[in-house]
Amino acid sequence: MIHNSHKDTKKQVDSAQQKPPIGGWNAAIFIFFVEVAERFAFFGLAANLITYLTNELHQPISTAAKNVNTWAGVSYIVPLFAAFVADSLFGRFNTILLASVIYLVGMILLTLSVSVVPLDYRKAIFFVALYIIAVGEGGHKPCVQTFAADQFEEDSLEDKKVKSSFFNWWFWGIVAGQCSAILVAIYVEDNVGWTAGIGMLAIAMAVALITFLLGIKRYRKQGPLGSPLTTVAQVLVAAVRKWRVKQKFDNCSVYRGDGLLAPGQPKTQTLAHTNQLRCLDKAMIIDNLDAMRTIRDPWRLCSLHQVEEVKLVLRLFPIWLSCLMFAIVISQMNTFFVKQGSTLQRSITPHFIIPPASLQALVGLTILLNMPIYDRVFVPIARKFTGHPSGITVLQRIGTGLFLSIFIMIVSALVEAKRINVVKEYNLLDHPKSIVPMKVWWLLPQYIVTGLVEIFTYVGLQELFYAQMPEAMRSLGAAVYLSVTGIGNFISSAIISMVQAISSRYGEEWLGDNINRAHLDYFYWVLAGLSALNLCIYVWIAMRFVYKKAEEDDVFGEKESGAINGYVDREII
Repeated sequence: MIHNSHKDTKKQVDSAQQKPPIGGWNAAIFIFFVEVAERFAFFGLAANLITYLTNELHQPISTAAKNVNTWAGVSYIVPLFAAFVADSLFGRFNTILLASVIYLVGMILLTLSVSVVPLDYRKAIFFVALYIIAVGEGGHKPCVQTFAADQFEEDSLEDKKVKSSFFNWWFWGIVAGQCSAILVAIYVEDNVGWTAGIGMLAIAMAVALITFLLGIKRYRKQGPLGSPLTTVAQVLVAAVRKWRVKQKFDNCSVYRGDGLLAPGQPKTQTLAHTNQLRCLDKAMIIDNLDAMRTIRDPWRLCSLHQVEEVKLVLRLFPIWLSCLMFAIVISQMNTFFVKQGSTLQRSITPHFIIPPASLQALVGLTILLNMPIYDRVFVPIARKFTGHPSGITVLQRIGTGLFLSIFIMIVSALVEAKRINVVKEYNLLDHPKSIVPMKVWWLLPQYIVTGLVEIFTYVGLQELFYAQMPEAMRSLGAAVYLSVTGIGNFISSAIISMVQAISSRYGEEWLGDNINRAHLDYFYWVLAGLSALNLCIYVWIAMRFVYKKAEEDDVFGEKESGAINGYVDREII
């Protein structure tokens, strides 16, 4: 018996050793390469879309810019709905799988629209395919990053250390895919043909789907956790229903949850009470009517943890709002920066001319070179002065990016003013298709500053919305962070329309089809002023922000319902 038991145990150990490890980088590496391939496909299309719309579909520059912004906006708004579906119905794994299939279908249809579809139907099919891709990308984007982060254990100290730099390297991978697309796919689109270029992007999405399926046995999967918005709705409704309750948090019974006070309750962590948004505290107060009930009404009485989860969500909203201006500034890179570059001398050799959209690779190269420096040099040095694990807080990181975004517009305005002076010097005002005798490298500073801004703000937003959202809403948190870009693109389109309407009424159009007679530099100065005003608002909001706090629950088993001591606050970033 003992001998057989020993054999069985050995077989189990051998079997366990043969199985691939679950979670950690062993799983995340597959998801990492999926994201690189998906970013290659997306940026290979997005970065050069304005060129196709103006050169192949013959749209005016302002119309094409608004179409690019609208499509990009939809691509970054759809994640809000996809994240809700992932968290409440399908789970992140299933949502990624479905979205990847939709994405691939859209890419295949787009390839057909630029090749075999007759000209009479080409425009309609092109835009249908474009928005199918937006749906697939929108379902893919919020879940992939969160699903990759989920591969690291929350309670493992080693995994926490890995996750602290995970977001830096994840963004590095995104940029690697972006740079590859800009340097390779866009060159093929401009010099070989759109069929070959878009076909290459479709192949990239097929590779992404296959790679994702290869790691299927290694993933740590989490099923749907229920509607993430139900908790928010219950707390808001309960707080409204109890708005007349006079008791306050310090002198009344507080409901902590049905399971927290049970005998033999193990040590757990729950969110600590915070003093912001105290109007919501009434949702967890046990009044006379609640005390008389044998069954809790979840729409009248919520736990302290539920209330604090809703506070987390609401506290992030002002930060989200104050980052929209950053997205407006970045959106110029895919539109007017490209048109600027198309007028300048782009030849490196007599036989090699840089496609104007490929200049965006400078942003990616800046990130690829400086992200390791930030992670391995800046953070350790800053940590010695601040004592903070990440060197600086996540809000300071975002704020640094917002500050630098002002200089993107200042530098862009100065370079555009220089370009116009050269245009006037050579009498090219009425020749918008002529190449201005000015090297394209004049645009280098604005692209480099854009790369530095993204290192600070984009990664900071990723980390903030993952760490500060409730666990059941993390896909939604990623979608909310992405929606900054989506809403920013919509607002950018609205600003373009306003500037066109106002400038045409009182003089020449600032953003007319003849870019040489337009006043793009004036438009950039307006964005610089708005960015400076926005930074002041952000600083005011950030100084009042309260990070997520947890309390140790080991004392709760000895306390009666309503006890509120035992807090051990800690910052989670």
